[in-house]
Amino acid sequence: MTDDVRAQDPGRDERSRTDPMPMVRPPQLNTEREGNATRLELFFDLAYVLVVMELVATFVEDVSWHGLLVLAGLFVTMWFSWVGYTLYANRFDTDDVVFRVAKLLATMAVAGCAASASGATGKHAVAFALSFVLGRLILLLLYVRAWQHVEGARPTIRVYLLCLSVASALWLASLAVPVEARPWVWAAAVLVDAVGPVLATLREDRLPLHIEHLPERFSLLVILVLGEAVGGSVRGVHDAGWSASAVLIGVAGFVVAGALWWIYFDVGGDRSAGELEHIAEKEPAAGDSEAGEESNATDERHDLFVYGHLPITFGIVLAGVGVEELALHPTDALPSPYGWLLAGGVALFLVGVAMILGGTFRSWRALWPWPAAVLPVVLVAAVVPHSSGLLLTAGFAVGLVLVAVSGTRRSRARSRDAITD
Repeated sequence: MTDDVRAQDPGRDERSRTDPMPMVRPPQLNTEREGNATRLELFFDLAYVLVVMELVATFVEDVSWHGLLVLAGLFVTMWFSWVGYTLYANRFDTDDVVFRVAKLLATMAVAGCAASASGATGKHAVAFALSFVLGRLILLLLYVRAWQHVEGARPTIRVYLLCLSVASALWLASLAVPVEARPWVWAAAVLVDAVGPVLATLREDRLPLHIEHLPERFSLLVILVLGEAVGGSVRGVHDAGWSASAVLIGVAGFVVAGALWWIYFDVGGDRSAGELEHIAEKEPAAGDSEAGEESNATDERHDLFVYGHLPITFGIVLAGVGVEELALHPTDALPSPYGWLLAGGVALFLVGVAMILGGTFRSWRALWPWPAAVLPVVLVAAVVPHSSGLLLTAGFAVGLVLVAVSGTRRSRARSRDAITD
């Protein structure tokens, strides 16, 4: 099936250099295109940045278990929305007028989610649900179009069509249920969205993913949430009136964000992306007796790579909020909710890095002792009683820089060993 789908238009890349592309052209499997993210994808991502900003601003006003639960639930909801469009574009983005209009309409729908995010579980719940379901329905129609034009992809597309239909129906049904029951219906819809890619992977006639494009899209998402983490330091310093303690915590918080960037891009994401490309290069051709088993293993690595980015991105967001609140309350007794936000965010980030490393390399050696051994240290640091937000933030800054350096040295040593072997 895979070879047939890939062979539908073998001369596409060559024609794109010489002939003007038609304004409307049917979807096709994009396994041979360049891996760079498109400008439209970057524009699309900006709407999700707005949602995250609104969710964080709302949480900062209600730093409580309830506020954290709302933040987590809505963040996961929007994260799977982003993943849905990313997986579709990874396979079927033809950049024609139909796709562009659909993606721009979806961007508007996500912007609607941002505009209603502050009251998504209250006064703006209907606006949020309608905006979100509009995005789901647009993606559903895109898959219907792909199903019509890419016959070899229909078995996998059918899974996405089913899941999107059920999830959209649940979102619409939530408008008719009592307010207190609405979050449970939303949770069920998000669960359907979450299992869709996994169910598609379990099929023997599944679609291949574009290996170069996938890591780049997720790395861009990480960059965007790192911007929100830096924003936490900036807001904390500003709202504290540039007090000396707030400035020092803000500087330490910036170092934390920089270290998280270093860890992800120099070790976690980079190594995982390289391994995925390496596996794809040596994957047996269709028809080989080992092709099915190898393809199953590769798709499992894709799943762990994708889902590992959920704790990575949410952890970065929580760490940013923690730094912001510590800058505003530099002398509050610790452990405190603010310290736990910073520590919990860093811990979630490291769990996500461990998932993508262990998943793509399929080995415990890929995450022990780095980064798995760091997790207990992070959590212990959050429970030590003292009264200095600067001490906690600076401690995390120094520790994460050491973790980044250690991870980089370990990664480069393994690369040298692989070249030698």
